[in-house]
Amino acid sequence: MSDRGIRITVLVENAVRRRGLLAEHGLAFWIETPDCRILFDTGQGLALGHNAKALGLDLSAANGVVLSHGHYDHTGGLYAELESFRRAKVYAHLTAFRNRFIRRDDGSTQSVGSPIPSADELRAQVKQLFQPRRSPVQIAEGVWITGEIPRQNDFEDVGGNFFLDEACTTPDPIIDDQAVYLQTAQGLIVLLGCAHAGVVNTLDHITCASKGKPIRAVIGGMHLLHASEQRLIETMKALERLTLEVIAPGHCTGEKACIWMKARFGETYRECSTGTCFELDHIFEKE
Repeated sequence: MSDRGIRITVLVENAVRRRGLLAEHGLAFWIETPDCRILFDTGQGLALGHNAKALGLDLSAANGVVLSHGHYDHTGGLYAELESFRRAKVYAHLTAFRNRFIRRDDGSTQSVGSPIPSADELRAQVKQLFQPRRSPVQIAEGVWITGEIPRQNDFEDVGGNFFLDEACTTPDPIIDDQAVYLQTAQGLIVLLGCAHAGVVNTLDHITCASKGKPIRAVIGGMHLLHASEQRLIETMKALERLTLEVIAPGHCTGEKACIWMKARFGETYRECSTGTCFELDHIFEKE
């Protein structure tokens, strides 16, 4: 990596195409800039430590850990590798550690909440716990987290049967859903955990927060696995309006949505599997 480059390594993802690495249902990105090391999401916890070691990445060098939302497949690695993160600042929404459940197609219920018992317990274990809520927050030079994402369009939803109680009577709006974006002079690089707020809602929020700067890359989970045909059509239209250098769907995006994107974006489309590395030249844009 050059001293002016950004490197984003997929540490955990559902698929793997590189020998010696592990895949699991989850997601984690290792972000390297000339000024910082940020871990965005942490997977379930089975693969994070192994993959970091195999790729020569030192988790204890992380300046910050950002949790996109409080599901087990994005927060479990923080709990499993907690010893590595005692000197890191952790960023998570106020509601990230609540109990959460999903109702499966067969009617059964499964807990999908974080293994981290509470914000207070985590706060006692790490350097600092920040719990931003509504406004974007800059966490390093050029690196931002969105905070809560407004749900403004009429075709996106949280993408599943998510609930706050085991009886599955209280829907979970997953208001803790947030994304990371890097603001460079060449445009914005957006990293998505699951985009439960909707990919288009997320990108619109980031564009507004950055005063209309163009988006050059969208990478990560887009939660289109169970999306309707109409939602897929509207999502593709919105993505095609961007001037993208890279689009790399992963994790919860779903095979159908990935096929649509690959057909529409050609060489701009990239795989996003465990071990994939995105290297992007940049000059951070000063505020």
